[in-house]
Amino acid sequence: MPQIVIRQQPTELISDFFARVSYSQVVVLADENTARHCYPLIQQNIPAHRLITVKAGEEQKNLETCQHIWEQLTTLKLDRHSLVLIIGGGVLGDMGGFCAATYKRGIDFVLVPTTLLAQADASVGGKLGIDFMGFKNHIGTFCEPQATLISPAFLKTLPERELRSGFAEVIKHCLIADQPMWDVLRKKELHHQDWETLLAHSVDFKRGVVATDPKEKGLRKILNFGHTIGHAVESYFLETGNRIFHGEAIAVGMITEAWIAMTKNLLKKPELNQITTYLKQVYPAIPVPPNRNELVALALQDKKNKGNKILMALPEGIGKARWDVEVTREEINGSLDFYQSIYT
Repeated sequence: MPQIVIRQQPTELISDFFARVSYSQVVVLADENTARHCYPLIQQNIPAHRLITVKAGEEQKNLETCQHIWEQLTTLKLDRHSLVLIIGGGVLGDMGGFCAATYKRGIDFVLVPTTLLAQADASVGGKLGIDFMGFKNHIGTFCEPQATLISPAFLKTLPERELRSGFAEVIKHCLIADQPMWDVLRKKELHHQDWETLLAHSVDFKRGVVATDPKEKGLRKILNFGHTIGHAVESYFLETGNRIFHGEAIAVGMITEAWIAMTKNLLKKPELNQITTYLKQVYPAIPVPPNRNELVALALQDKKNKGNKILMALPEGIGKARWDVEVTREEINGSLDFYQSIYT
């Protein structure tokens, strides 16, 4: 497993890492936002390097941006003893890691996640990839970074909507694995959370799951709770050009999939009420597409499926989860009706 370090001071994180390693070249990859707000905080602690910047946003997570990155790495004549230091959120971590893992069949990369979503979830586990033909993370691979360097200080650079988006994955980890932590979390509003404690909890939990099942053959599938319908909703809005944030879509997914779990007697009604009440407090309503068949079609493309069967990870009570639960189109439609009803 790669080294994962959580420390309040980002300068110490970077200095300590480079004190132990040596590379022929170092390239820093940032997007237009992290280049402005995060890179300056650690620039002086990075050895001699070149900076590559790309546009920010999920809509940039595609082959065209990858080509730009690969061209820059080639122009700079990076060899296989070079390092790419990626400063950004989940989008840049997924895409930049993918570019590094495929450039000359793979060079080292280090993640410096700057969003709550990336720190709590996306930067742990070695999943890399890009969107393709409207489908989230459709092209990708598994490859671990040399290290992941996490500083909660970067969270202060985030707009509230970005912080709220990342919070969805923190909530998910509690719902599928830790009822006591869920009980602590749900008694506090977004801005009153203890981020260092929650980040350590999420990272430790996900690392344990990934170590047990690195290629997602079994246990790791529980991490997909909320993501079958959530990814379908996210992909739908990505196609329409009216993008919503990942965590906003996952919040829709957790509410709808929790309802499906209740209908299958995996979750009790009071537990469903706990989940929906808290998520409704944190996340505003997302308009459900009038054409439900579009969402179902997107759900059928989900990577967890087998043949024409839609398979979900669902909570089994709060604090546990079950994977590979078959779900029908009718159940998805019913869950979307439920989602609309709680916001009206």
